[in-house]
Amino acid sequence: MMVPAFHRYAGRAMRAAVAWPLAGLLAVAAGIAPCAAQGEAAAWPQRPLRLIIPFPPGGAADTIGRVVATELGERLGQPVVPENRPGAGTAIAGEAAARAAPDGYTLSLATTGQLAILPALRHDLPYDPLRSFAPVGLVAEVAYVVSVAAAEPDRTLKDLVERARRTPGAVSYSSCGAGTVCHLTGELLNSVAGVKLLHVPFSGSAPAIQAVLGRHVQVAVDTAAVQAPHIRSGALRPLAISSTVRSPALPDVPTGAQAGYPGFVSTSWFGVVAPAGTPPAIVARLNGALGQILAQDRVRQSFDNLGLTTLGGTPQTFSAQIQADLNKWKAVVDEAGVKLE
Repeated sequence: MMVPAFHRYAGRAMRAAVAWPLAGLLAVAAGIAPCAAQGEAAAWPQRPLRLIIPFPPGGAADTIGRVVATELGERLGQPVVPENRPGAGTAIAGEAAARAAPDGYTLSLATTGQLAILPALRHDLPYDPLRSFAPVGLVAEVAYVVSVAAAEPDRTLKDLVERARRTPGAVSYSSCGAGTVCHLTGELLNSVAGVKLLHVPFSGSAPAIQAVLGRHVQVAVDTAAVQAPHIRSGALRPLAISSTVRSPALPDVPTGAQAGYPGFVSTSWFGVVAPAGTPPAIVARLNGALGQILAQDRVRQSFDNLGLTTLGGTPQTFSAQIQADLNKWKAVVDEAGVKLE
């Protein structure tokens, strides 16, 4: 009777002897993975990077991208080469960034239009705003100003709203293009104020502003950066800015809430993304470098000069912003029945 008991004991001991080395090996393997990822991030980058910019050279977005590229290059020890990929309302750049190898060597300057507006307007995009990218961090944002020509009668945003109510369809606003944030900011104002300003799209900000200055269109809806020179010259009268706080560039212009319409909040942000699947350790290192860049006085000053507010934050903050804006602008698009021609 003792022999079987001994065999049972011996069997258990043998299985334990085998199990302990196996468990140790698994523990070692589990420890190797994060160490390998950290080692990969420490060795990266070993060659130049590229930063895709979804706009042509010139303009605020291109300036932002080039500042980020230059400053990142200094911190990473490798050049970050700007690559302008304009077209299809930023979808061409979005596709290029989404399809790039997730190795940390391709980054992209992403915008509200690319990751929140276009997905609300199109169902055939070659990328998914939430699944195709690894958010790195927000860089800056710009708000929109509602203005009229100096010769127009409106002195406040409430004056404009009352005029639109008295003469339905007779008051129009210009935008920098159909389906842009300029356009949807005007539609947001319609929704919040309960009026119907007629949308008149143009191919860019310059002709849109000129149409208002020439009084062919009554209202301008465009960024503070675009409108500031005309406001300072007295050619345009600003009625409200679509931010939650006043702009340092236009301190006398009331916010939507201060003008009587607290729901009128619309900003367009710029951020840096990498392709989905980029190692988290590399994303974290990029985020840290981006935070250092945005903390510099000279960078903040250059953004202030463009009418931009410097942002920053974690990849998680950026991801939440994308989701929130997707929900917000889809609701505006659906309510206004906005269609891309």
